[in-house]
Amino acid sequence: MNRLRGIGWGRWAAIVVIAVGVGYAPIAMTELWPYAHRGAPAIGQSLLAHVTNPRYVADALATRIKPYQHSLAALVVHSVLGGLLMLLGPLQLLTAVRRRVRLHRTLGVVFAVTVYVCMAGAAVYLLRTAPRDAFSGPAFWIVLATILVGTVFSVTFGIVAAVRRMPEIHQRWMLLCYAFLMTAPLLRFEWGALPVLFPGIPMTQINQIAVMHLGSVVAFGALVASRRLDRRVELPGMGRSWVPWWVLVPAALAGTAALAWLTWSLVSAGGVQNHRLAVGYLVPFAVTAAVMVWRMAVAGREGRTWAREEWGIHLVALCLAPVFSAACVLPFERALHIGHATAVAAGAAIGCGFLAFWATAVVGLRALVASTATTSGLGARGSADLRLRRVGAASHPGH
Repeated sequence: MNRLRGIGWGRWAAIVVIAVGVGYAPIAMTELWPYAHRGAPAIGQSLLAHVTNPRYVADALATRIKPYQHSLAALVVHSVLGGLLMLLGPLQLLTAVRRRVRLHRTLGVVFAVTVYVCMAGAAVYLLRTAPRDAFSGPAFWIVLATILVGTVFSVTFGIVAAVRRMPEIHQRWMLLCYAFLMTAPLLRFEWGALPVLFPGIPMTQINQIAVMHLGSVVAFGALVASRRLDRRVELPGMGRSWVPWWVLVPAALAGTAALAWLTWSLVSAGGVQNHRLAVGYLVPFAVTAAVMVWRMAVAGREGRTWAREEWGIHLVALCLAPVFSAACVLPFERALHIGHATAVAAGAAIGCGFLAFWATAVVGLRALVASTATTSGLGARGSADLRLRRVGAASHPGH
């Protein structure tokens, strides 16, 4: 018991993530078997029907038969490889922590190739499926497409960071990549848990509520994990902060205005479901913002300038997420021919994840600029020392 108490919250979080990934792997791999062969086992559907009720599951999945048949082979590849990624992610984390460099690199190559092939299968499905035919509607199609792009670019930038020998930035990109992948098991958890809060509503509406905040939740989880693993107090060569008060305050004001508009747009559209969507978006957003402000303040008070900088960059991104979401509404309406409330929900659902991606890119650029400044400073110092030695040698030819 004492040994269990000695385990920090960070290790407990890692244990939970690993357990979720490993536990979800067989569910992902068998999820689409019944669509290929009637009566084939589907572990996930059985568990969900047991936790909720069979009718709740059957009514939702019955509508998937026709859309899935268009891209069944690609979806099977996607689901099987998605399950494999759930296993490879924890292995990558463990080999990195244990400093098994050669094994980590080998598994990293396998992980990256698997991500590309897995996401190619998802891309085939999305290209062959009209947004209106996606599960729970066009907003979910947009969310899936955004997660696909975010996952592919995250692993790509992670590879670039590894090649450039920037392990801390590589680590951030790979954590974000795995966080995007974790939206799949977390969504299944919400399918089972949210009916307790909203009894009697179908899974399609539960899905709409869940995707309003999944992007922000997983991106925030990746940020917390990154900060947990990076213990550096200062970043050599960082210089002045990129997020002074005159950047934070306008971002917060713009974000507040956009957040108010998004909320008003959902609530004024009428209907209980739109009110649920607004709550599903606002509550996690407010909690995430509060934690970021708190951690940024604590880091500043303790003199941990690099931690404060990273929290600040992500806080600015979170503030600008509603602005980006609001800017997406009109293009979604025009391009996909969807209603205003649906476009607002879709924009809100992808905003936090999209801006977290760019915040990670800015953090990487911040580290690269600091590293370049440090290298330039050392080079200039070395050149000056060399010139001094040459002058000294010329002044004292007898030595």
